[in-house]
Amino acid sequence: MSLYKIGPLLSVCFYLAYEGGLIMAFSTAAGYGNLPNGNFSPIIYSKQVQLAFRKSTVIGDVTNSDYFGEIANQGDTVKIIKEPEISVSAYSRGTQVSAQDLDDEDFTLVVDKANYYAFKMDDIEEAHSHVNFMQLATDRAAHRLADQYDQEVLMYMTGNTQNALHSNVISGTANTDSGTVAVSAAGTDGILTDMELDASDFNSGSSGNAIVLVPRAGGATTHNTTTATTNPLTLIARMSRKLDQQNVDTNNRGLIVDPVFMEILKDEDSRLLNADFGGSGLQNGLISDNLHGFRVYSSNNLPIKGDGPTGTTSTGSTHFGYILAGHSSAVATAEQLNKTETYRDPDSFADIVRGMHLYGRKILRPEALVNAIYVSGI
Repeated sequence: MSLYKIGPLLSVCFYLAYEGGLIMAFSTAAGYGNLPNGNFSPIIYSKQVQLAFRKSTVIGDVTNSDYFGEIANQGDTVKIIKEPEISVSAYSRGTQVSAQDLDDEDFTLVVDKANYYAFKMDDIEEAHSHVNFMQLATDRAAHRLADQYDQEVLMYMTGNTQNALHSNVISGTANTDSGTVAVSAAGTDGILTDMELDASDFNSGSSGNAIVLVPRAGGATTHNTTTATTNPLTLIARMSRKLDQQNVDTNNRGLIVDPVFMEILKDEDSRLLNADFGGSGLQNGLISDNLHGFRVYSSNNLPIKGDGPTGTTSTGSTHFGYILAGHSSAVATAEQLNKTETYRDPDSFADIVRGMHLYGRKILRPEALVNAIYVSGI
């Protein structure tokens, strides 16, 4: 019999006994039920988390994220120059031309949101596992950060407040941050009340109640005339018209819907495969990139009130879901996963890994956002 030394682990030398081709290994030390960590560079780790985070959130696609990476600390501000408004005057021959002084207005985007993660990776478990726990942990951290980021910003974009981290349930009364903000007051955090659709916008429903959505029956050529009821394509068309009336650019428009809305939308017969809705439409459950001029995204992070859109239609003011549409320039976001570090735990043989995500958001063009509250009528 011969003994082969395989190296030190936490100052204790372990050995494997080899006899007749059989390798006998020691079992995992008692008290270590977690998977192991790896020793890795904080710089490499930061890039891994950031790449995964950018892939798992939709907010970066539907907002103006040109300011990504321009912040370093919570409380920092980003100045965003506003396009000047130019006056056009009538001209009469022989009259003096008066030159307009341009206003150099800007918006201030404050980085006032910060979330973090922190976890411990034990040395003994690292040596005893074949699983790359570093990758598992970083992926999970990225998804958790993305989930919270999506939910909070979508809440903000609909004029609502999140009731808790990792929750898409509205805190308090819906649209409490909304107001009758003048279009000329772009940059305020209010949502234009004229750009909020509810039951009163369809078939004489009651203001403040949710729109009841039902798919149009196959072959139907007329709209639903039931009070407060309409079909999903009609609602999307109305949202598009609202943006058109505000002179919002038709390029870079996005529409975010939830799975319940998608179910009703898919029940709209074969109309979604018609060339009028972008040619490709919905195929194999995939969302069209041109539905009434919108690039469509599906998200579970849209705000809900009460039980959401599957709540009873008779309580349309307390149970409903949201859909949201707008132009990518309507909201600016500045975000940066700027701190990721590892350090030795002074009380154990382990590494502690922690990271922080900083971000801010600002409504720049309230006239370029439109939302609707709805309940499923199926």
